[in-house]
Amino acid sequence: MNIYVYIFRRILYVIPVLLGVCLIIFVLFNLVSPDPTLMMLGRHATLKQMLELRHELGLDRSLPLQYLDIVKSAFTFDFGRSWSTKQEIVEMIRNGAIPSLTVTVPSFIIALAISLVIALFVAFYRGAWYDRFSVLICVGMMSLPSLAYILFGQKILAYDLGLFEISGYEHGFPAFIPYVILPCVIWIMLSIGPDVRFYRTVILDEVYMDYVRTARAKGLSETVILFKHVLKNAMIPIITWVVIQIPFLILGALLLESFFGIPGLGGITLNAINSADFPVVRAMTILSAVAYIIFSVITDVLYTLVDPRVRLK
Repeated sequence: MNIYVYIFRRILYVIPVLLGVCLIIFVLFNLVSPDPTLMMLGRHATLKQMLELRHELGLDRSLPLQYLDIVKSAFTFDFGRSWSTKQEIVEMIRNGAIPSLTVTVPSFIIALAISLVIALFVAFYRGAWYDRFSVLICVGMMSLPSLAYILFGQKILAYDLGLFEISGYEHGFPAFIPYVILPCVIWIMLSIGPDVRFYRTVILDEVYMDYVRTARAKGLSETVILFKHVLKNAMIPIITWVVIQIPFLILGALLLESFFGIPGLGGITLNAINSADFPVVRAMTILSAVAYIIFSVITDVLYTLVDPRVRLK
């Protein structure tokens, strides 16, 4: 099948998926969650105040109309205004995207490079003490919660030793760099454990395949086998693992941005949750769903580039 035809068909599949996502969002925010007017006004609010606020927010309209509003925002990216700040949500997203990307993109690229190098190294020396030690360290790193890394970084590295900025953010290059170094280091530390374990497992699965034994029988060196054959055949699960993480880069890091005072999308989302700002939370949920769908299509297309045996159907 022509790649353009395949992409067009997958884009058409986005429509029913988005409708289903909108339905789930509608049920969660309109039927399951508590009354937002009560959360915004407090438990001492009168019925009159709640009814007035419901009318102001458009919550007194029929449920089908409210669902259609969510569908419209998903296809037009017109999310309206924030309930708490009264700002255009699109403008809030535009302003928060750059701070989020300054943290997530370099962290993701560096973590990917380090994890792949370590995974290839331990796979090359599989069974040696390097391999066992790396697995032990990865499990230990994965066992610590992200909050422990954040508190250690802020207390020891930033406050006690003064190596980094504790919190804050300045717009513009290179003013933002001192403020994102520590969040980037923490992101990398959080990523290395699960990434190395995954890449190591994928590579070792290929190492024991028949074609590797055939390559050894032909006299090829372990280095050539590992980098030219094993890594190439392991690229499909690696691409899946990498590309599926990209939507989360766009949407920022909730805890990191909140603790380090970075005005990114993660912080915006967390503030919206705390203030019951449902339009902002809905907008971020829709964006995450759209990004996930788009990058799943990109993943399928990349499969054909790294493995000619894969055919688009």
